Amino acid sequence: MVWDDARGCRVFLTGGTGFFGAWLVESFLHVNRRLALGSSLVVLTRDPESALHRLPCIAGQPAVSLRRGDVRELEGRDGAFDYAIHAATESSHQQHAGDNRHMLETIVEGTRRVLAFARESGVRRFLLTSSGAVYGRQPPDVALLPEDFEGGPRSWDPTSAYAEGKRAAETLCAIEADQGGMSTRAARCFAFVGPHIPLGAHFAIGNFIRDALLGGPIRISGDGTAVRSYLYMADLAIWLWTLALSPNASGVYNVGSEAGVSILDLARIVTGVCAPGTPIELATPRRDGAQPHRYLPCTTRAQRELGLQQRISLNEAIVRTIDWLRQSPTH
Repeated sequence: MVWDDARGCRVFLTGGTGFFGAWLVESFLHVNRRLALGSSLVVLTRDPESALHRLPCIAGQPAVSLRRGDVRELEGRDGAFDYAIHAATESSHQQHAGDNRHMLETIVEGTRRVLAFARESGVRRFLLTSSGAVYGRQPPDVALLPEDFEGGPRSWDPTSAYAEGKRAAETLCAIEADQGGMSTRAARCFAFVGPHIPLGAHFAIGNFIRDALLGGPIRISGDGTAVRSYLYMADLAIWLWTLALSPNASGVYNVGSEAGVSILDLARIVTGVCAPGTPIELATPRRDGAQPHRYLPCTTRAQRELGLQQRISLNEAIVRTIDWLRQSPTH
């Protein structure tokens, strides 16, 4: 068990109040308490007061503390740390009104600063949450994207700032490891669903759930043929903690589900679970002969080397997410 090596450790986390971060914090508290690890987690946040509102589970928990700061300006020390997880980044669709320069600089400079902080703090293992966006557009003849796929985003397209930023961040981690410092690894994350998912943002499945809960219609921005896959957030937390703590992890790993589903079928599943009969509207009609855009990871490496697997099906993940949203006072 990877947690055995983490007893009494200190973990530094950025992005602790985001979609991923909320799950990492809550799962840390659960495991730390259940296994009596005696470990502690320090979460970097620009606004500790908002963080407490976002994550009420940490109130009164001595195992989790908040450090005020921004990844782009992170410096100094806060004692020694054993592990660091850099999960702070701006979403690929929240670009400050299209400020792609800000997007790129935030990702690259933030990663550089967090790596330097981790190095100076004695961190042994460093995990970067990267993205499947680094592969660029998936060719129609590639069923699942492997880690050694040699494609990439279009460098002359300013909207590639997010993907190019993640590529540069990965390179910074590789340089750090090559210079004999920390053991670094990167999780190339795809698409996910679960409690804390933003509604009304750029997550298609979050928008579908929101629309269904409001009585519809569910609106699909394209023709519904695009193929995606979704990993439940509890599975994601297991994968990320394993990548962060395992002494056997190195390099890059795809993180996600291999079970593809068209966007139209995804909308149908959501309505079936949430509100049968909810109308579904397509923005554009399907073109005959057009190849659907696929975005699916090959996770063979994570399965083979680290024993990771998808435990929760998409249908069950949607059921759990909707149940949580219906019971959550903040939604």
